[in-house]
Amino acid sequence: MSFKSLHNTLIRHTLNSIKRPGSHVHASSVLTSHRSLSSEETSALFRFRRSNQLSHILNDDRGKRPNSVMLFPGDYQDDAESMWDDDEDDYEASETMGGYESDTGGEQTLSETDHLIEELRRREAEDQAQRAKWIENSLPPVWKSEIDERGRAYGRGGRKKAAARVWIQPGFGEVTVNKKSFVDYFPRMSDRDLILQPLVATETCGDFDVQVMVQGGGLTGQAGAVRHGLAHALNSYNPDLYRPPLKRLGLLERDARRVERKKVGHKKARKSPQWVRR
Repeated sequence: MSFKSLHNTLIRHTLNSIKRPGSHVHASSVLTSHRSLSSEETSALFRFRRSNQLSHILNDDRGKRPNSVMLFPGDYQDDAESMWDDDEDDYEASETMGGYESDTGGEQTLSETDHLIEELRRREAEDQAQRAKWIENSLPPVWKSEIDERGRAYGRGGRKKAAARVWIQPGFGEVTVNKKSFVDYFPRMSDRDLILQPLVATETCGDFDVQVMVQGGGLTGQAGAVRHGLAHALNSYNPDLYRPPLKRLGLLERDARRVERKKVGHKKARKSPQWVRR
C-alpha cells in the first residue's frame, strides 16, 4: 500500500464515521482500522505522521487525553493526485534527514537528537578537561633547592638604587661585604640588624658563611638590598625549611619605596613655601 492510498483510506474512514460536517473524531476510532498493518504500511503510516497533516488523529491513546480534530467537507477522492506530485520528493528528503532507513536499504544517518547528544558529550569532555587544568593550576608549586657545584646558594636583592648579589654556604657565620668585614662596611647598628633579619627568622645565625657584592645607592639602600638577597639565597638553599618563615615575615618581597620627586612650586616633594598674607 502506497503512502497516498493509506492517506486516502484514513480520510474515507474518518468521513464515514462523521454524522454531520464539523463533528469531532477521536484518535481511538481511527487507530482501530490499522492495528494489523504490514511493514510497508507501517512505514507509510510513520511517514504520514511526520508529514504533520492530521497528526492529532494518529496520537496514541496510552492514558493520554483524547485528541480531536475538526474536519470540513471536501474532495477526498483518489483522482485528486495533483496535490501529491510535488510532495513525494519532500517526504523522501525528510525521511533521509530524519534518520529513518529508506525503503531502498540506504545507510541510516544520525538524527538531530544524536547530534545533540554528541555535542553535549563533547562539551562535557571540554568542561572536565578545564576543571582538571584548574585543579592542576591551583596546586602549590614545587620548590627545589638550587645549589651549585661548590655547595653555594645564590640570591639577588634590590632596594632603591642599590643591587646586591649574595652567596651562602655552610660555615661559621662569617659575613663579607665587597671583600671587607661586615662590621667595617656597615658602621651603623640599624643597618647590621636589618641585614641579619633573614638569619634570625630562620634561626641559622652562625650556620652559613655569607659573601656579598653590592653596588649603587647609599648605605641604607645597600643594607636593604643585602637583606633581600640573603633571604632569596636561604630560600634557594632549602625552600621546604626556610621559605615559610621568610614568606610570613615578607622578607622575600622587594621594598618598592623610593624617594618621591620634587614638585614644581614646592620646596621638596610635599613641603610648600611659607604663605605670606601681605
